[in-house]
Amino acid sequence: MKRFRIRTDNTCVSCLRCARECSFGAITAKDKALVFHHEKCVDCQRCVSCCPTGAIYITEDENRFRRSAVFSEDDIQEILLQAETGGVLLSSMGASAKNVPVYFDKMLLNASQVTNPSIDPLREPMETAVFLGQRPEHIQRDNEGQLIDNLPPHLELKTPVLFSAMSYGALSLNVHKALAAAAEALGTYWNSGEGGLHESLYAYKKNTIVQVASGRFGVHETYLNAAAAIEIKIGQGAKPGIGGHLTGKKIIGDISKTRMVPEGLDAISPAPHHDIYSIEDLAQLVMSIKEATGYAKPVIVKVAAVHNIAPIASGIARSGADIISIDGFRGGTGAAPKRIRDNVGIPIELAVAAVDQRLREEKIRDRISVIAAGGIRNSADAVKAIALGADAVSIGTAALCALGCHICASCHTGKCAWGLATQDKELTKRLDPEQGAKRLVNLVSAWTREIKEIMGGMGINSIEALRGNRMALRGVDLNQKELEILGISYAGE
Repeated sequence: MKRFRIRTDNTCVSCLRCARECSFGAITAKDKALVFHHEKCVDCQRCVSCCPTGAIYITEDENRFRRSAVFSEDDIQEILLQAETGGVLLSSMGASAKNVPVYFDKMLLNASQVTNPSIDPLREPMETAVFLGQRPEHIQRDNEGQLIDNLPPHLELKTPVLFSAMSYGALSLNVHKALAAAAEALGTYWNSGEGGLHESLYAYKKNTIVQVASGRFGVHETYLNAAAAIEIKIGQGAKPGIGGHLTGKKIIGDISKTRMVPEGLDAISPAPHHDIYSIEDLAQLVMSIKEATGYAKPVIVKVAAVHNIAPIASGIARSGADIISIDGFRGGTGAAPKRIRDNVGIPIELAVAAVDQRLREEKIRDRISVIAAGGIRNSADAVKAIALGADAVSIGTAALCALGCHICASCHTGKCAWGLATQDKELTKRLDPEQGAKRLVNLVSAWTREIKEIMGGMGINSIEALRGNRMALRGVDLNQKELEILGISYAGE
């Protein structure tokens, strides 16, 4: 079904570059003339960006289904597609549900005025460093009064922003190289995702987090020790309660070797870990990983934001895990059933506020650090997430946008025109990992500067003082129950 129209104006010089750049087959060339296949266009904007004269542009198809008060155009198109194929609808990136508010946009930050002076981050100290992991219950000193280092394993971040888990196979190796190099330069961490860790990236172990997912792809002792932390993936925001699936056509070469899956065989992660059916089972896996790594690395547990996330987080804190990563409703993915992506889970804003409040009520907040993910779009979102109770935030889609992604939601096709979500050798060449790393460093550095400016305007000089500081937040266009869950007052109060 046609959704977009490809057009050119009279400045087109017929260089045919757009045909060479289009990985979806929407533009081809015949006898040195362009041929448009509108039904294949996904509006990835590759042709627009590469046109030397700016002659090409993409518009939405003017043809429309008759308006209905109940069935939208997307509803009708999806019904027709399923009637034709009999298949489950797949999509990529984060949720597109329009009826669920973005709560970040309904919260405002406080600013200092007379009685609580603001802080100038250019001239006064401003601390953006974050330590993730359990905190000791009390300070110990030796007989001479010197402090005893009883700090459990932790991660030290120079900025409260990490890169989210995105697997090798779903993404190209060049993306992983860019993420790893950027994390090292920024003094933060990137996450390998559930697809194992390519051997060429072992050099970045001080800034790497590796995953143990239900499929255990690529998991072995060397892998666990080639990272600064290990993350147990229970769920993710784009598909809570659903496993992973990388098609056999992507299990080739180094991906097959890294994942330890035969070439051409689908890599399917079961929905549950078949050895975890309780917090006690989770505690056993946490301890097993700590034992395998000499109790020298923090263990993260990643879960999707769901309705009972607060008691789940409480159980995880008591399991011995050091960090919980909560992935919200708008978390991105390479492929997910569209109905799951758009209808299951809750927004990260509500989840992190509920978790922070529950852990404080049970007096176990210092037992575990909280990472918020799923829909973090800018530095203001990061500040608001931390004020709601997170220790740090993790970004995936924003990082991919910095590398060229235009969110055309076609990752699952393996035809990414920007060389990101693909294994096509000709397409992956389009991303220079060195240039990609520079763009990621620029992005996070800019966010960090903005975080300092925002905190300075609030009269706050450290992330620690911002964490869980919900007095600094005010809501607009929110009902009383929403304000109660978020733990904030209405604007003007």
